[in-house]
Amino acid sequence: MSGLFLSRLTLSHFRSHKRAVVESDARPVAIYGPNGAGKTNLLEAVSLLTPGRGLRRAAAEDFVRRPESLGWKVTANLHSLGHIHEVETFAEAGGARQVRIDDKAATQIALGQIGRVLWLVPAMDRLWIEGADGRRRFLDRAALSFEPRHAESSVTYEKAMRERNRLLKDMVRDPHWYGALEQQMAEAGAQVLANRRLAVEMLMSAQTEAATAFPMADLSLSHPDTELPDTEDGLRDALADNRRSDLAAGRTLIGPHRTDLDAVFRAKGVAARDCSTGEQKALLISLILANARALEQMIGMPPILLLDEVAAHLDEGRRATLYDEICALGAQAWMTGTGAELFAELGDRAQYLEVTDDAGTSSVTMKEAP
Repeated sequence: MSGLFLSRLTLSHFRSHKRAVVESDARPVAIYGPNGAGKTNLLEAVSLLTPGRGLRRAAAEDFVRRPESLGWKVTANLHSLGHIHEVETFAEAGGARQVRIDDKAATQIALGQIGRVLWLVPAMDRLWIEGADGRRRFLDRAALSFEPRHAESSVTYEKAMRERNRLLKDMVRDPHWYGALEQQMAEAGAQVLANRRLAVEMLMSAQTEAATAFPMADLSLSHPDTELPDTEDGLRDALADNRRSDLAAGRTLIGPHRTDLDAVFRAKGVAARDCSTGEQKALLISLILANARALEQMIGMPPILLLDEVAAHLDEGRRATLYDEICALGAQAWMTGTGAELFAELGDRAQYLEVTDDAGTSSVTMKEAP
């Protein structure tokens, strides 16, 4: 097949897995076992095959298996548009995370250029009712999937803003200290905003064009208290004009770091934050599927999907609908659940892994379809 999927995943001293090897094809991967057995750890390992800190946003030292603390390694054979790449990401004991692609040292941005990975985890269920930070991360993951250099722009912006905030806290008033930092923030910030707008446009378009049983969401970007300029010149001028207020607050009050993602349940005209728990979950699933469809149209292949405990809060009919849409999309979706019965509607359209725990060591076994 010429799509995007993993044919082999190997974990060494990663979380609860001393060693695990998964041989797979392009079909969805249904992973089941008791809570705490190490199912999510498999998904987290796959999430590290893309730029960023993975689905738990953990630091490199958090991945290491205890008590050995020997370092950790994730290796995968990644099929991407007819090519097979050997991808490694690892860290020595106490060291920083490293990446190798086809036996050559590489950057995390390079991971995003050969593959795309999207995920939905239980921690995201409260996305619409908690703070804007989580929604920005959700939006930035979508933006990163469309533009792998989005992370680079975000890091540049955040670094310059931290330096500016340090000046503000120290009550530095000389404008010459601010000029270069505000220029960096404006350049990177304008790119961040452009990438986010692209992500919203792609998600909206994919929802409108798709035949899906999941509810559609109308998305928009907002900024507290003021209209945020979206050009480099406009951002630079706005930062300069706002220095007095920022000095009083001791931090930067305007910029992309304050952007929020608003969503409205289209069929009901109700804000996502006011929807029921089930409706909020369905909206999230809809947006992940829309992101996957948009990527398939953009790069010619759907992304790898990581859906942790996604079936737990869906009735049998909605589960079957989700599985049908994943299979129609042709995505390799790695899904977890406590029991094989949660994946019965997939039948032989999927491959099955049972994960068990033996005295703190996870074990992975291939199984037949239930």
